[in-house]
Amino acid sequence: MAARPPVLLGLRDAAMVGPCRGGGQAPAWATSKLGGSADWVPSVRPGCPRCGLCGRALAHLVQVYCPLDGSPFHRVANVFACAGRGCWGAPRSWKVLRSQYLQPQEKATQDLGVTQKQEPNFAAKDWCDEADDWGVCDGAESPACASLQLLGLNEAVSNSLSREVECASQFQQLCLSEATDGSGSLNTHPPVTEGMGTSSSAPVFQPFYISVVDEEDYTGFLDTDHADKLLKEYQQREGVDLEQLMSESFAGEADNEKYEKSEVKSKDHTFHKFLKRISVCQAQILRYSWGGQPLFITSPPTNVDKDIPACSNCGSKRIFEFQLMPALVSMLQSDSDLSVEFGTVIVYTCERSCWPTNHQTPLEEFIFVQEDPDQKLFK
Repeated sequence: MAARPPVLLGLRDAAMVGPCRGGGQAPAWATSKLGGSADWVPSVRPGCPRCGLCGRALAHLVQVYCPLDGSPFHRVANVFACAGRGCWGAPRSWKVLRSQYLQPQEKATQDLGVTQKQEPNFAAKDWCDEADDWGVCDGAESPACASLQLLGLNEAVSNSLSREVECASQFQQLCLSEATDGSGSLNTHPPVTEGMGTSSSAPVFQPFYISVVDEEDYTGFLDTDHADKLLKEYQQREGVDLEQLMSESFAGEADNEKYEKSEVKSKDHTFHKFLKRISVCQAQILRYSWGGQPLFITSPPTNVDKDIPACSNCGSKRIFEFQLMPALVSMLQSDSDLSVEFGTVIVYTCERSCWPTNHQTPLEEFIFVQEDPDQKLFK
């Protein structure tokens, strides 16, 4: 039986301030962050995606640097959304763009020869098992240290610092055991430039680094009192039996008949499973699991898997890669009254991670948006 893909949880980390340094630090496009502006890989022309409903420039929500194990490509996913209140929740007001970059071998060799005594050469493998470079910007607090504060750890667990630093670097190392075909043998792709502009007037949220923990390892670090409180408030407000919900959420196939006879509504059942799963880390803003399973906040359509379109470039099926979580809503900060609300935003990408040769525009992937049935729980 194949092992389940690991689930990595993204947390908001230190604020990004000041220009990024050189000296072997990661380029801006190889940094996972929330807010700010999208940092495009060298092979891709910059663009400003626009809302398919109102035409406004979309705000950049999240950038995830996510190279795949076995692939020579650098790989970045950027998620955008319309900040117009009337567009929240509409699929056409969201975009997720995937970009890839194959660093020329001769240039990498030349750079290494020139700078080997000054700084390490940056390559896709640098963000795999041996990576520990965050690309910290001048004036920024150390992300690893900030992640310890987010974790709520105090001096009593200071001896676990090295473990937390290792976990914090994993999000920059997203090298999961999945080979990818980057040959891009297919010849056409609908241009993403449709709905893309060149205007720099897009609304901007304050940028923060994203750090990461493994969901399985993170369970023991946190006090779940807050999550229990949220669940009890939900029970009182909706008039549901918390114990009944908890038992039915994880009853398994053998108890299907019992569940079918219960009076618990499907939406309550799904929402409770969502709350219970995230209770070990309510601060998570992102869940990453290449080829894993999404966590729905409300019951999805019964044929949701069939409704996910195939890759428009190579025709391969799309698989789950990551999703944005409700906690991100209150962590998006700006100088103006700028906001985007949602329940969860689920991103599906090409299972081959195809990339046409000499391609210069990002490839648009599929995004599925669910509204939050009780947004105030996460405020």
